[in-house]
Amino acid sequence: MIRRFPIFLVLIIAITMIFIAGCSGETKSNNKGKIAYVSTNVDSKYEGTFKELNLGVLFDFNLKVPNADRSWVNIWVEGYSNGKAVEPFPLRQLSYGLSPRQVEEGHMGFGIINPNSDEPQLFLYSSGASTNPRGIENNFLIKSGISRWDYAIGSEPVGLEPGEEKVLAVYRQGEEALRTAYDYQDLDSINKMINEDKTVLLLKIKLEERIEL
Repeated sequence: MIRRFPIFLVLIIAITMIFIAGCSGETKSNNKGKIAYVSTNVDSKYEGTFKELNLGVLFDFNLKVPNADRSWVNIWVEGYSNGKAVEPFPLRQLSYGLSPRQVEEGHMGFGIINPNSDEPQLFLYSSGASTNPRGIENNFLIKSGISRWDYAIGSEPVGLEPGEEKVLAVYRQGEEALRTAYDYQDLDSINKMINEDKTVLLLKIKLEERIEL
């Protein structure tokens, strides 16, 4: 005796398979050309230590580089005061790459120690390299007023293409008030913020692919 499946059941199975194939194809398309993936580590142990010791502000991320053996990572901090870039430009920079391992993944971030003091210090860190805390030459950060710091991306991994520049975090200061409605991934919005706020620090990242012939 031959059992026949109801037509509607066959249709449901067919539609489900098409949907799964479509999602898989979309994921592969979204990941195509990506050289790294970065996401925030809000409330990480690193951030918790900074808060407990009242050291200042820390932005902590997870950075994954699938082809670390042929990738170069650039992380830097730009400073702006009264709408103008501050020298040295960038204030801090961390560059490393061509790892002996194919895949690198771990913590990456930016810290500001005692931002409202006479001698604030900045540092960058990553699983591949780090910089020691160092004071700001001709300190331009204001000691009184309003401060605000925000992540420019979320907890979901953001894919980066080779040569793509991405704003990861923002530290801002104002004398009386600070606007909150800025798009940190829009250049016009960033420029408006730089001109409206007293001081601005931008944490940025860019990766490049280096293939030796």
